[in-house]
Amino acid sequence: MRYAGGSLLPYKWKLPRFVSKGMSWEQRSSWVLSGATAACVAALYVPCVQRSVPGGDSGELITTACELGVAHPPGYPVFTLLSWLSIRLLPSLSPAHSVNLMSSLLGALASGVLCLTVCRLEGPVPGAALAGGMFAVSRLTWQWSVVAEVFTLNNLCVALLFFLSASFHCAENGNQRRKIAHLGAFCCGFGLCNQHTLILYVVIIIPWVLHRLFSEKALSLRIFVNLAICFGAGFLPYIYIPVSSYLNSARWSWGDQTSLSGLLTHMLRAEYGTFSLAKTSGSVNITMMLQAQLDHFVADLSLPVLVLAGNGLVLSINNTKCGTISLLLTAMLLIYSLFFAWRANLDIGRPLLLGVVERFWLQSDAAVCLLAGLGLNRTCSILERKLGNGALWKIAGWLLTITLLVHIIRTNHKECNLSTNSVVEKFGLELLASVPKNSIILTRGDLPGNSLRYLHYCQDVRPDVRLVDQEMMTYSWYIAKLGHHLEGVHFPGRYWDPVESEEKHTFSLKNFLLHNPQRDVFACIGLPDEDQSWVQRFSRWPFGVCDFLTPVQKKFHPEDWAQRTRHIYNWSEPHNSFSVLSWERVANEEMWQARMKTAFFLFDLAERMMGEAKARLFELSYTLYKDIVETYSQYPSNWDKNLALACERLLRLGHQGYSADSLLTCSVRHFRLFLQKEPNDPQAPAIRSAITHLSKEQERLRQSSRNPT
Repeated sequence: MRYAGGSLLPYKWKLPRFVSKGMSWEQRSSWVLSGATAACVAALYVPCVQRSVPGGDSGELITTACELGVAHPPGYPVFTLLSWLSIRLLPSLSPAHSVNLMSSLLGALASGVLCLTVCRLEGPVPGAALAGGMFAVSRLTWQWSVVAEVFTLNNLCVALLFFLSASFHCAENGNQRRKIAHLGAFCCGFGLCNQHTLILYVVIIIPWVLHRLFSEKALSLRIFVNLAICFGAGFLPYIYIPVSSYLNSARWSWGDQTSLSGLLTHMLRAEYGTFSLAKTSGSVNITMMLQAQLDHFVADLSLPVLVLAGNGLVLSINNTKCGTISLLLTAMLLIYSLFFAWRANLDIGRPLLLGVVERFWLQSDAAVCLLAGLGLNRTCSILERKLGNGALWKIAGWLLTITLLVHIIRTNHKECNLSTNSVVEKFGLELLASVPKNSIILTRGDLPGNSLRYLHYCQDVRPDVRLVDQEMMTYSWYIAKLGHHLEGVHFPGRYWDPVESEEKHTFSLKNFLLHNPQRDVFACIGLPDEDQSWVQRFSRWPFGVCDFLTPVQKKFHPEDWAQRTRHIYNWSEPHNSFSVLSWERVANEEMWQARMKTAFFLFDLAERMMGEAKARLFELSYTLYKDIVETYSQYPSNWDKNLALACERLLRLGHQGYSADSLLTCSVRHFRLFLQKEPNDPQAPAIRSAITHLSKEQERLRQSSRNPT
């Protein structure tokens, strides 16, 4: 095989013209390595892409793209438009599959750009593949790159800023540096159109760039203004938001951005709290949050990568090319981590909320992986300089990179392969299929709200029902903007105020129900405690995951209702079969608890009744509990406690037709099973006392039966 000019490339092998023209061998190799990294990551991601709607915000983001509406603050116009384009380009796939696939390709591209960043500083070295590859295959990145979420686009924007920073630093002359600065200014604005957390990197990069230009006498007023214009041009996608709001053709959209104040409210997340994750005054200890992030680094990026990242900082300080960038990356990482730990106002002690928080660590993961890539190359260079055998250390670097990547891929593949995961979509389908024709569903929370919204608007499932979001109904814009899309739903005011429902232009839940008597109304999942206005006029009957809100005049037939709700869903997912951090876990738990919801309701109703009705309801509750518990080998722990209580109540009533000994045995057995599963339950001492008492009662009963007087 012939080689050209001593090159390691075969003579007949040609790179694309846009890559090869005017480039050195090192530059061409860098592009090839980066392209290969992105291609390998895409080949890994695409088969793992979820084909149905994921949990969390994904359902809303996809619905927004389907309808060309406005997503929740800050709006995500770039992601919305890219998602809309992917849906149009891939009509043979479901909208969810199309947008999930787009996210995976953006994630693969981000890994390629991270690889290219190290190549820009060090050349096509093993550390470049490590930086791009390790970031891509870490659990958190992989998991959020195969579903429709804004984080993959943010990862790409972060990677682009890193690459442009490295290119700016390594530019050969002032003219080239100014061009890169203008492109970087645009990318800063463009990135902020997607994820506001990028500002914590931007506020470090911009002063550094301006100082560098100023120190080299390359910064004039005209250039400063041009940079500001480029930065502002990056925000042009935000034009989409007021246009969409003005047209008001989307059946689902968030907010009213037809005024400047409305647009700024949305862009600055004022309805959530700017730079806060949720509308809550709660906070988390900064030390606890930082410790959780460090635990994530060790668990998901691995200890060797963290060691290499430390090497990347320490060993690069005196290096002309890498020193400044390493310090810049470290400053970004520290400031971002500290600021986010301060502002993340979610309780990470709850697994699902930890899952919400940890997605924002992706931005810092990119910096760590880039430092690790630089650290690997610096380590190999120092070993080569001190011990010689440069080729040996380079081979060792490649072997370490491949070993780490293969290990992480094997570790994470099962958890991150979501190709067969359709739990959230099945959850939504079951809910929609269960309600009667022309019902109103009052959704509450991301799980029912976003999954039902996607199925209803994007897949046209159950066009006869009407979805009304409980939280959105408390905003003054909701009815004004979306009310006309909810045909047949009557709103008795401008917005629902659960606290001050008697104020002018507001209404209560009671008023809403009274104005919609022609439709069955279901609340999924739950209702806010603040508004109790409906309690005197309406009853709340269990209906699987939801509650049926019906006038108190309607007679309740316990046996009929138990029969109707017994097999309301066709759900086959095993209990506790998903990660505690996932929405799948929440959906599965809701479906499992729905199986015993009617039994619990009847038990609670019996506690408030007297005489024969009380005994009848306790007996029915006991029958339902016993039937459910005996049907499954694995089930929620509270089922044991509830069945034990039902046995105890039936025993206390002395209900004929049931053996007292069998009821005592059942109660003691299931109380003990509950304590085995939940030994730290707050009621554990009381339950142990109950077990002791019931055991003594059983012993006395058996003695009396053996020695009748």
